[in-house]
Amino acid sequence: MADVFKVLSIDGGGLRGIIPAMVLAEIEERTGRPIAETFDLIAGTSTGGILALGLTMPGDGGRPRYTAKELIRIYEEQGARIFSHRANSIEGIFEERYPSEGMEGVLEDYFGEAPLKDALTRVLVTSYDIQLRVPFFFRSETAKGDAEYDFPMRKVARATSAAPTYFEPAKVEANGRVDYYALVDGGVFANNPAMCAYVEAREILGARDSGSTSEPDLLVVSLGTGQLTDPLSYEAAAGWGLLWWARPLVDVVLDSGSDTVDYQLRTLLSRNDEVGCYYRFQTELVGVSDAMDDVRPENVQDLKLLAQTLIDEEEEKLSQLYERLKQTSS
Repeated sequence: MADVFKVLSIDGGGLRGIIPAMVLAEIEERTGRPIAETFDLIAGTSTGGILALGLTMPGDGGRPRYTAKELIRIYEEQGARIFSHRANSIEGIFEERYPSEGMEGVLEDYFGEAPLKDALTRVLVTSYDIQLRVPFFFRSETAKGDAEYDFPMRKVARATSAAPTYFEPAKVEANGRVDYYALVDGGVFANNPAMCAYVEAREILGARDSGSTSEPDLLVVSLGTGQLTDPLSYEAAAGWGLLWWARPLVDVVLDSGSDTVDYQLRTLLSRNDEVGCYYRFQTELVGVSDAMDDVRPENVQDLKLLAQTLIDEEEEKLSQLYERLKQTSS
């Protein structure tokens, strides 16, 4: 069988990350392998970045510290701690909606001081530098070779999930050209990081196989956190000014590009044979809250049921994927 480079991409979406977490748990169970041993590159934005880091954080005996099933508990047990309302704040009009202490405490509990360079497989996590006005990519391979870019995983997770208006920017200390980076959620430019992961994989393969006459196959698995369905009516939005547009606009920006990336990769990775090389698993948020911060226990349960429905409805495509992953795993 041809050499296959396997890429996993996980969207942002706050608490809705429980959807891809459950799909990943199913993949681990059906393949019998940890995600870190199944994929050659794992990319994530925001909640997807947290999952990417959690799945590749080393534990005892060189195995991953967490299974995907264990990471589901972040959403079940820690959601209210992460999205804990600030006292004496008028719905975040004058400051971010949530204090950062809750999220930072959860990330410290889960990641401790584990460095990015120790990730068990290649990791790419997105963020955005608001001072330099450029996308910022945390790469585990870069961290291995350059101490300046080796950050604690908990700080990487904090930076990629610092959604504007929800959390204050992350101030990530540096030991090189600058004293610190001011970073916000990578979802402002790549809520679906699959295209970033595709380009990264092409660069890796180009460098690795520059002397080869045959190009390895590329397998991309992209996991969504649910397609928004609640409409913003013209009648309501037509009268909105800056104040009323603030949070809806952030939600639109964070989610609007995902379908475009899906279309682009379907076009780039289309094949004439029956062997799939691009898999996108996404579902509409019907019967659940669209909000990325709805931590009500009933909503968490509804999201889990929605994820299970996705798994059941995509059984044929998932079965094909399981076989491909088992056949191509080293």
